[in-house]
Amino acid sequence: VILVLMSERLNKYIAFQLGLSRREADDLIADGAVSVNGTVATLGGRVEPGQAVSVKGQLVTEKSDYTYILLNKPEGYVSSRKQQGDAPTLYELLPQEMHSLKPVGRLDKNSSGLLILTDDGELAFQMTHPKFYKVKIYEVDLGTALEPLHQQMISDYGIALEDGPSKISLEKVSDDRKKWIATMHEGRNRQIRRTFASLGYDVTRLHRTSFGPYILGELPSGKFETIEKRA
Repeated sequence: VILVLMSERLNKYIAFQLGLSRREADDLIADGAVSVNGTVATLGGRVEPGQAVSVKGQLVTEKSDYTYILLNKPEGYVSSRKQQGDAPTLYELLPQEMHSLKPVGRLDKNSSGLLILTDDGELAFQMTHPKFYKVKIYEVDLGTALEPLHQQMISDYGIALEDGPSKISLEKVSDDRKKWIATMHEGRNRQIRRTFASLGYDVTRLHRTSFGPYILGELPSGKFETIEKRA
C-alpha cells in the first residue's frame, strides 16, 4: 500500500486503483459517484497527497502497482466470476489474491489457450477495442475436412454473420484439411465457431496461442505466469 506522493489526475488515479479504463473512470465522475474528502468530484479534477477518495460511498484502498498474468485456460472453464451450471470458473485455477483480476476479452467454455488477466483497465481497453487492431492466432480443429472453396470464402471474401461479415485468414496444418491456423483481428462472440458453423462445419478444438504481443509458448494447460505489460 502506498500514498499519493504528488497531485494526480483523478480519472487516472481511479482507473489505476479500481482496474478501470480512464473512460470508465470519467463516467463514474460524471455520474457523481466519486467524492474527494467528502466533496463530489467533477471531471478534470485532481487528487492531492493524503486526500480520501470514495467511489459509490466506498473508500478507495490504494495499491502499489498493476498485476498482469497469462493463463493457459483449459477447456471446460468459463471466463467469468459466476459459475454456469456445473462448469467451473477460471478463478478456480488462481490463488485467492488474484480473484480481483479481470479477463482481457474471453474464451468460451469449450475453448482453451492464452488468456490475459489484469487489474489494468487501460490495457484491457487497448487490447479489446476494435480501433487498436490486435492480431489473434488460434489452432482450429474441424470435425470434417474443409473444402477448398469454403477456405477461399472465409479467407478471401468473408462470411456474412448476423452481426456483420467475418473474414479469417486460414493456414492449413494437416493434409486431411481438418487442422488449421486461424488469424483474425476481431473478437466478436464465438466468431470462429459461428463462421465455420454457417458453412456446416463443427469446430472440435479451438486453442488461442497468440493475442497482440502476448504468446502462450510452452506454458502447461491450467497454469499461469506473471508477465510484464507490453505495448
